[in-house]
Amino acid sequence: MRVKWTVGSQHPKLLREFLRKQGVSRKLLAKLKVEGEICLNDDPVRVTVPISEGDQVIIELPPELRNEQVVLSDKPLDILYEDEALLVVNKPCGVASVPSPEHRDDTMVNRVAAYICDQDYYHQAVHVVTRLDRETSGVMLFAKNGFIHALMDHQLRKRTLDKLYVAVVEGQVTPDYGILTFPIGRSQESIIERIVDDSDAGKPAKTEYWVREVREHLSVVDVKLWTGRTHQIRVHFAHIGHPLIGDDLYGGHLKLLQRHALHCRQLTLAHPLTGQPLHIVADLPDDLQTLIHENNQKY
Repeated sequence: MRVKWTVGSQHPKLLREFLRKQGVSRKLLAKLKVEGEICLNDDPVRVTVPISEGDQVIIELPPELRNEQVVLSDKPLDILYEDEALLVVNKPCGVASVPSPEHRDDTMVNRVAAYICDQDYYHQAVHVVTRLDRETSGVMLFAKNGFIHALMDHQLRKRTLDKLYVAVVEGQVTPDYGILTFPIGRSQESIIERIVDDSDAGKPAKTEYWVREVREHLSVVDVKLWTGRTHQIRVHFAHIGHPLIGDDLYGGHLKLLQRHALHCRQLTLAHPLTGQPLHIVADLPDDLQTLIHENNQKY
């Protein structure tokens, strides 16, 4: 993959400093010298050369090989957006994001690996930027190479990459807008479960929500995470007495739904190469549509 920039009026003196400012790590710079290429106005150069306004800077990223230990899955991939840098897919519920001892052959990584292989892309490695719990559906972001992955991780750390979730919870949530800031820690009774933990072991967690729809026995809420604790949405809403429908781990009932009612509906980010805003939406799956609009019974 070739990445190109035009040097602006406010620029560092040397090419090396310019590339570092664009997010090129020292490790990648060293790799480019051996396996890739660095050009200034189409001429291969060293990173110690000076640059001027209007110069064209190009890097040729070295290829990334496929991890042969990742099994290729023949299951379908629902692509929401794709370009030379990013791949955004709609993850169905019940499919794990990444391989584990319990889920080796058909995770989203396996499906994306197969797609990349079928397309015969220059970069064959899979880079997961955002992941979802196995029973959570919705938008999931992959980077096409390690450089783009690093740029997206920077957006995650700076919280300029936003994910908006839709949750269907038990009961009528009040007030209709709120911010939950209960610290979250591990349960001593389970390696999976998380709890609200006010001790020093609890980590800060911030969840913002807006109630969008209310039924007799349920509420539909939009949720934004300001931190990324494990099971954060599920733990916070269970703590205020409104567990997600179908979330039996945190007290939700299973009568209306056999998985927790959580969907990552939209992703907003700045494109890593152009800086242009991207807004990607995954429609609610059928099971949540049915839950919201056709069920008004008590669990």
